[in-house]
Amino acid sequence: MSHKRIPKRKAAFAAGSVVALGAAAILLPNANASQGGSSNDAAPKTMKATDASGLASQLQGLLGQTFAGSYYDAGARQLVVDVTSGGNGDAVARAEQAGAKVREVSNSLAALKSGAQTLKARATIPGTAWAVDPKTNKLAVTADSTVTGADWDRLTSTVKSLGDGMATVKRSTGTFKTLVSGGDAIFSQVQGGTVRCSLGFNVTASDGSPAFLTAGHCGVAAKQWSDSQTGQPIATVDQATFPGNDFSLVKYDDPNTQAPSEVNTGQGQAVQITQAADATVGEQVFRMGSTTGLHNGTVTGLDATVNFQSETDPNGVDTVTGLIQTDVCAEAGDSGGSLFTQDGSAVGMTSGGSGDCTNGGETFFQPVTAALQATGAKLGTAGGAGAGGQAGSADPSASAGGQAGGGDAVGGGGAADPSATASDGTGDQSGAGAGAAGQNGTGAGDGSSSLTQTR
Repeated sequence: MSHKRIPKRKAAFAAGSVVALGAAAILLPNANASQGGSSNDAAPKTMKATDASGLASQLQGLLGQTFAGSYYDAGARQLVVDVTSGGNGDAVARAEQAGAKVREVSNSLAALKSGAQTLKARATIPGTAWAVDPKTNKLAVTADSTVTGADWDRLTSTVKSLGDGMATVKRSTGTFKTLVSGGDAIFSQVQGGTVRCSLGFNVTASDGSPAFLTAGHCGVAAKQWSDSQTGQPIATVDQATFPGNDFSLVKYDDPNTQAPSEVNTGQGQAVQITQAADATVGEQVFRMGSTTGLHNGTVTGLDATVNFQSETDPNGVDTVTGLIQTDVCAEAGDSGGSLFTQDGSAVGMTSGGSGDCTNGGETFFQPVTAALQATGAKLGTAGGAGAGGQAGSADPSASAGGQAGGGDAVGGGGAADPSATASDGTGDQSGAGAGAAGQNGTGAGDGSSSLTQTR
């Protein structure tokens, strides 16, 4: 299989962009509903999810121990804040005045976090996960298909010990796995075969050098990464953390690399990434990965704990905490790929989950804000767009797909087509992003990684 060499000084990747095995895809509809306010200052106000996240952080400080979580009601476009009974009446009134919808719940945030600690101590079983669900004011516990027999009894008895109304347990189809294997596909040759992951977001490292973020289990699996399956390495892992957290900082070997701060969604469409943001339960998010392309869904939980079966110890558990839980689908090869919002906020990198993009499932993401804080990196680059040209802006009213295709992702900016729809065809993904040239790859299921965690 031939591949094209990326010219020096041009961007090696457009963050999270689709490559040969990705398909033409653009953002899904209904992501940019018009904004408006309430005529009654004391009534809940309509707002964007990013504004709701900021307001929730402020109100948590205002409400103190009576704050029991919050979520974004996407239908009503309102922030819903949970408070326990007997709370500070003045603080609640101020929260309502600020535009939040306040509701009284039974379980305090402290009690829910204590329950999570009990689960950690008694039920850290491969194939389990849990997170606080502010919509139900309970711990949402999930078990994959491998949790059976004594493990299932242990999990359910631990949940029961938390008391009535504290937690729910549900089954997930498939198996919780990390998704090592495809934004842009990146490859590394290791003993036993090829490891393939996805680039998350281009960043500038603390020393000023160009770099990108991806999943930590990818950086632990391999040190050097290429933009094609048979190409020479173009980037080297600088920091990698897994388990515990799941992020890697990978520096481009050429210090003159210009790495645009954007997510390429195919057909010349790109979303400019302008900031990092914390996720909010209930908000719509988009995931880009080189195996399945672009898909969207909703944030369903925060500060999630996931217990993956260890890839190196048959009897071990790789536990990752602080993750974002969603109902967005993903498959093997999407690890490290971009999770972002329609307005250009970087939210997370794909860690793992269960299910697939045919039947659905749960997917978990490493928060970008935590990765940036830990590595000292910043989103974007001072170098600007590469010589390949500026990709057109994504059309939020167009539909999205994500079926695997074949061909080259050719650098060179193409104008956005407002009437474009997703396709499952093969061929060139023209205008794949600023300076992103010659991104060759193979289709999904190329047997490239024994480390794959499926979704």
